[in-house]
Amino acid sequence: MTRVLITGTAGFIGFHLAKLLLEEGVEVCGYDGMTDYYDVALKRNRHSMLGEHDGFCATEALLEDRDALDQTADAFRPDVIVHLAAQAGVRYSLENPRAYVDSNVVGTLNVMEAARRLEVRHLLMASTSSVYGANTDMPFGECQKADTQLTIYAATKKANESMGHAYAHLWNLPTTMFRFFTVYGPWGRPDLALFKFVDAILDDRPIDIYNHGEMYRDFTYVDDLVRAIRMLIDVPPVRPETEASIEPGDSLSPVAPYRVVNIGNSDKVRLLDFIDAIEASLGKPAIRNYMPMQMGDVPATWADASLLQRLTGYRPQTDFRDGIDRFVRWFRDYYGK
Repeated sequence: MTRVLITGTAGFIGFHLAKLLLEEGVEVCGYDGMTDYYDVALKRNRHSMLGEHDGFCATEALLEDRDALDQTADAFRPDVIVHLAAQAGVRYSLENPRAYVDSNVVGTLNVMEAARRLEVRHLLMASTSSVYGANTDMPFGECQKADTQLTIYAATKKANESMGHAYAHLWNLPTTMFRFFTVYGPWGRPDLALFKFVDAILDDRPIDIYNHGEMYRDFTYVDDLVRAIRMLIDVPPVRPETEASIEPGDSLSPVAPYRVVNIGNSDKVRLLDFIDAIEASLGKPAIRNYMPMQMGDVPATWADASLLQRLTGYRPQTDFRDGIDRFVRWFRDYYGK
């Protein structure tokens, strides 16, 4: 593997993955729309850091701009494509659903078309734990039926999974979809809970705690997440000869070189415990504003990451208290607080 095209390199996860690969000596081409969903300066600073590596090049354009994406892909000729760019945010999808269809459905189709045309060795695309929707049987496993999405964001990601399977089947395109579980860490997005909580506590503003804190999340530290993606790059799925040859618990499709993989810490953490850890790291209590459950939200997520471990020998394991401490150090340094 020498050349990897990553969409969303100015984003939180794309930045960390690109940095990891560049440090290994891999050539990385980034593609990012630099949208103003959150602070563009943060995105530009991430790209600036990546630009310090000789092996990095980047294009600034939207996924919906098929010509720009095709020109970038044709010039770079990637061996692997990792598609991370998306309109993110569960709650924002209640306000602006069309942005999710444009970016996450139309944009993803453009990425898949480029991957098909260039016959890349492996296409990896980001999904989300939100596709499990109203499922209550936990920990969530990749072989569970997942047809009860609760937001347009989750629905577009489930659509990506279905589209990816169709392309894998039709064009024999090795495709891995990974489902993220509540990713956090340095250089995180300002709309994510940890960022918002730390910022508010340091500024003596109240924090909104939904469902009165009785929520559980499988918090996954970003370095663990991108390490898992890096290892999955080297495990492209292969179309099985027979359905009977698929091992129990493997989400490998019986009719395509296609697989879904959870990436999570395999540990559900109560939101109130997460907030307690933030307060301990900051040495300052939060002003807590307890609120009811927000529309489209779910009370708990929890990953079964045994398939990831079986495929790669690796599973995320950073304790949330350690991850919070690392984020707080970055936040204080970056914002001078």
